[in-house]
Amino acid sequence: MTVTYLMLARLPEGGMEAFDAYERAVLPLLAEHGGHLQRRLRTPDDRIEAHLVTFPAPENLDAYRADPRRAAAAPLLESSGAAVELIAVRDVQS
Repeated sequence: MTVTYLMLARLPEGGMEAFDAYERAVLPLLAEHGGHLQRRLRTPDDRIEAHLVTFPAPENLDAYRADPRRAAAAPLLESSGAAVELIAVRDVQS
């Protein structure tokens, strides 16, 4: 059962450089845990970034989040000041 998540990161002014460094460190790890970044979007003012990510199962997300390399990069996320929200979503057929 594939699961999809929407990640929203709200960035304070001046936080983009550290956030980009964090993303460069952790986004390549997605594939190792079966994850796939479907879309990566930013507002024109670079204050909000959204990711649409899929995993084969919730356990794959758990493994990604527990990856020690991701934990090692966490200080970059913290220094960016980003407020991150992860939301499980589903497709809606019209």
